[in-house]
Amino acid sequence: MVKNKFVADYQINASKKIVFHYLSTASGLEEWFADNVRIDEDKNYIFNFDNEDHYARLAALRTNVHVKFDFFDPSNPESDDHSYIEFKLEENELTQSLFLKVIDYSNEYEDDELEAIWDGLVNKLKEIIGG
Repeated sequence: MVKNKFVADYQINASKKIVFHYLSTASGLEEWFADNVRIDEDKNYIFNFDNEDHYARLAALRTNVHVKFDFFDPSNPESDDHSYIEFKLEENELTQSLFLKVIDYSNEYEDDELEAIWDGLVNKLKEIIGG
């Protein structure tokens, strides 16, 4: 199946440190991104959306800057046909504005559907952090 790469930038009025907590921890992600997030004994993240579990490895982490989750099929964890979601925090030095860049590489939805989904998710995140 063909993968679709969706990229969007959202301005957030909060500090990197506050926002990063919501992007990188199970408790933070559970507040805005998924119905439930837990971490198993192998340090895999298990995201539950609509009563369906999705497994992901923490593929990259740079504190207050970047986090990437590489999703995989637990019945075939060695497959290289992975989807991923990446969050990057970028600051405009001139305006001191903080932007959240979302990169969603998957085959689940079309661009317009992903845009609506991420707009809703990020708006929920902004409401939580007041940004």
